[in-house]
Amino acid sequence: MRVKKDLGTLAKGTKKTDKELKKKGMAAGADAAIVSQRVYAPLEDETVHEDENARELERFEDGEVEIQRGVQKQTAQEVTQAPTMEEVFGPGGLLERCMTAGYEHRAAQLEMAELVHDAFQSHRHAIVEAGTGTGKTLAYLLPAICSGRRVVISTATKSLQEQLFQKDVPFLQKYFAPNLKVAVMKGRSNFLCKAKLHQMADQPMLRGMEEMDAFRQIREWSKLTETGDRSELTFLTDDSELWPRLDARRETCTGQKCANFNECFVTQMHQRAAEADLIIVNHHLFFADLALKQDDFGSILPEYSAVVFDEAHEIEDVASDYFGRQISNFRFEELARDADIALRLLHLGTPSLLRRTQRIRERSRAFFEAFPSKDGRFPFSRAERAAFLEQNREAYDELAQALKGLETEFAAAAQKPEELLRLSRRSFELRQEMTFLFESNEGNFVYWFERRNKGVFLAATPIDVSQLLREKLFEQFDTVILTSATLTVGNRFDYIRQRLGLDHAKEKSLPPEFDYGEQALLYLPKKMPDVRDAGFAGKAADEITELLELSQGRAFCLFTSYAQMNDLYERIKTRVDFPLMLQGTAPRSVLLERFKNTEGAVLFATASFWQGVDVPGEQLSCVIVDKLPFAVPSDPIVAARVKALQDDGRNAFSEYQVPQAVLALKQGFGRLIRTKTDRGILALLDTRIQRMAYGKIFIESLPGYGKTQQLADVAQFMERRLPRSIVDR
Repeated sequence: MRVKKDLGTLAKGTKKTDKELKKKGMAAGADAAIVSQRVYAPLEDETVHEDENARELERFEDGEVEIQRGVQKQTAQEVTQAPTMEEVFGPGGLLERCMTAGYEHRAAQLEMAELVHDAFQSHRHAIVEAGTGTGKTLAYLLPAICSGRRVVISTATKSLQEQLFQKDVPFLQKYFAPNLKVAVMKGRSNFLCKAKLHQMADQPMLRGMEEMDAFRQIREWSKLTETGDRSELTFLTDDSELWPRLDARRETCTGQKCANFNECFVTQMHQRAAEADLIIVNHHLFFADLALKQDDFGSILPEYSAVVFDEAHEIEDVASDYFGRQISNFRFEELARDADIALRLLHLGTPSLLRRTQRIRERSRAFFEAFPSKDGRFPFSRAERAAFLEQNREAYDELAQALKGLETEFAAAAQKPEELLRLSRRSFELRQEMTFLFESNEGNFVYWFERRNKGVFLAATPIDVSQLLREKLFEQFDTVILTSATLTVGNRFDYIRQRLGLDHAKEKSLPPEFDYGEQALLYLPKKMPDVRDAGFAGKAADEITELLELSQGRAFCLFTSYAQMNDLYERIKTRVDFPLMLQGTAPRSVLLERFKNTEGAVLFATASFWQGVDVPGEQLSCVIVDKLPFAVPSDPIVAARVKALQDDGRNAFSEYQVPQAVLALKQGFGRLIRTKTDRGILALLDTRIQRMAYGKIFIESLPGYGKTQQLADVAQFMERRLPRSIVDR
């Protein structure tokens, strides 16, 4: 890893001519050309099986810099220093010289880079709110590689992981650090299992011509792919029933006993990560790893000394999922399915064993059918769980006995291949989860169940994860960087700090890069009924219809509930001529792509489109929000967190419910202005922001949009061209 030397050498290039610098950049690009394609960093053969924990010292090949346990030490002989952040991000700096035409120095990007760099150097935590257009990715990546430490970069989604790896990393390797090693880690279900592929080829268990064709394509792809990552299979639908029978999930993996272990895509992913300088993960994988460490079940990620969370506003929800417990009818169905497949492939499918798996299916269906048929999420208190068990004790016991029977049968089998041991362990874990969810009463957990389409989910979620994160994250690692466009409420970080248990950190809310006063107009209609009024939906339909006419479609209509979304869609669809799209009628990615490519399109959507969606340009010129996005107070998790704060003598509404809604609204409105040439209308149909005292917090937390209560101003704004002064910036 000669990252710092690479940067230092390039720093000396600031004194050279632009021609010489470009020549050097091209040479570096040649070294890293293969990495810019979809290939992960290579490994040396002799290090593949090396124990990362035992290795205490690596040396740079020139002997000038040492890395001990991932922390850089510089010797007296080192003469090449990394450039300062000013030299990289400042006016006329390395970044401006390397970037193509159109790049300009951004003061906020430099300020963020200096803060993050200082946090790495001083081994401190930092929290940075950086809006769209700041260039925050490079502002944390360059300080990370300058630190000489192994750093984990955690993003909100797998698509953001891909963006980092395919766009930002090749740029850094081309111009700054050609020897930088980067690995992407995802959950095991994203990768093909070669053993399953070979088994299915030998004993086809395919359903129809479509599955047979998909399997043929996957088999051909498996011979060419370097990663085995499902994201490369563009022809495979999100809801494919074939992929779960071919993926490398832990539950069906036999580990080192597998004949394909050494060439396994998951094994290779871990090997790449063990040798990488930067490891790019998503929040789900990161907290799955942290939860495993808590339970002393080992780990997923290799050793690292620092972590950067991009889209850090999502941390609390993701951490709550992974520090909680959950079962569902799907987990029992999958156990029975995987057991049947394993028994068939191993030629152990005796009538007795097949009866055991069928019994699990039957008992599971009987048990989960006992839950109310209405869709939704409901509390499941200690008293409610006791009452449920009293009424359904037989179904509960029979399901537990069906699992125990499978374990007993496997234990008595003459042959005990690893596949059966894994299945037996899964069955035992399910019984443990059932016991916890029905018979425990942990004080920091809220118990609930949810029926969603064909699924029934039972869960126990931590009410407060701040202490867990304080102990397992912020006290274990000396540098944790949190960044997002939405972290402050009323220009303060108090809310996010309290929810995450972050006691000591540098903090900064960076000034926006966009001229929001010129580019965006916030419309707050004056004569709307209260959102709880029966006439609200009718008046909202009128307002939305008029706004869509003014914006010529090109709009997101974002709702706080599916019921409201569907109601307004039905009211409006016959009143406008624009192409309307409705969430739920197609996969999210398909709807988004269709919106981007359809002139005048209007998308009606709920929570999943409030964040992580990027539609720059005129195609999205209006964002309409029906109500302030307060979390549903009857939601069991929300209700439990409110009660916990009230029991502690605190004001749950001002300390939890309002800040949570503020961040959600900032995310929703953040869909509109994505570049310096974007412009458009933001509309909020909820008059509480104007009437209620807490509305001031929302207004103070939003960027400095232009504001109006008149549709005539909206019409004038939409007719007015973007000023030349904005275009030229």
